[in-house]
Amino acid sequence: MPFRLLRQCVFAAASLLFAATASAQPVVMRVSHQVPPAHHMTKLLEAFAADVKARTSGQVEVQLYGSEQLAKAAENFPAVARGNIEAAMSVNFQWGTTIPEMSATLIPYAMGDLDKIRRFPQSDARKFLDQKLEQRGVKSVAWLYITRETIITSGKKPLVALDDFKGVKIRGLNSLTDNALTAVGAAPSAMPGSEVYQALQSGVLDAGLTDLSAAYSRKYYEVQKFGTVGPIFTIYFHMYANPAWWAKLSPAHRQAIEAAAAKSEQDAIGVTEATAAAALTDLKAKGMTLHVQTPQEQQTWRAAMEKPVQDAFLKSAPEGGARIIELLRKL
Repeated sequence: MPFRLLRQCVFAAASLLFAATASAQPVVMRVSHQVPPAHHMTKLLEAFAADVKARTSGQVEVQLYGSEQLAKAAENFPAVARGNIEAAMSVNFQWGTTIPEMSATLIPYAMGDLDKIRRFPQSDARKFLDQKLEQRGVKSVAWLYITRETIITSGKKPLVALDDFKGVKIRGLNSLTDNALTAVGAAPSAMPGSEVYQALQSGVLDAGLTDLSAAYSRKYYEVQKFGTVGPIFTIYFHMYANPAWWAKLSPAHRQAIEAAAAKSEQDAIGVTEATAAAALTDLKAKGMTLHVQTPQEQQTWRAAMEKPVQDAFLKSAPEGGARIIELLRKL
């Protein structure tokens, strides 16, 4: 064989080998989030990553970066919108004034019913919020239900009746939900979850407010004696992706990610409910005296807390606030 022809054959073979190797490289989907490895959302995301890998025969690799390894919680949205990260998870109310409608689930007892939570992923309410996300430059991928069980803890006396809140220094969530606490005479102070234990221990706060499972993982039982549990605030972590990256995916890969996301949304309901039930048992085992609200108590608290938060919400979301409230009520 002439040398020139041999060289061409070798070059062609090398080119084919390079192309085959390049095509074998998986599409990478980095997902940035803020929760630690022990959080039940991390377990849901690990299952999502495995599901995507299986559905794409390894052609899409979901890489999870929790505990703010890639970006701080507040930096996730701009990082995804700019394309620095393919995807991220955010708590729905972290959108604040950027998309105020996202905080609708923080209206007391608005989304506490489990049947509503089951219907939300396929609802017009979800579609409405997805459109808001799209307008802000990100592609909505999944909504993972994380909690509906709020626990209000205390050290000196249980906080069961509304009058029990008068003068109590309590941890708040944000300026929106704090309206519910001031309406019943409490003195809320918003602070990150990581700072609450020390504030309770030192007496800076009299009472805590958090997710039921977080109360156990953050060891509130060491500094608080009592807890009142009820479906006050419902919170989601939602996944969103960079639209340009999403558009470059093959239709088969997009469908696989969407199918895995839909499965995760359904799985999140059972996992979250089981995690909350386990936390209730574990907190009791650690010596806390817990009171689970009766339906009548829920109605009493709702009558006092819902309107001030809803009024503040509508003021913060003049364009779409009334619409998302209407859609959530239809669930």
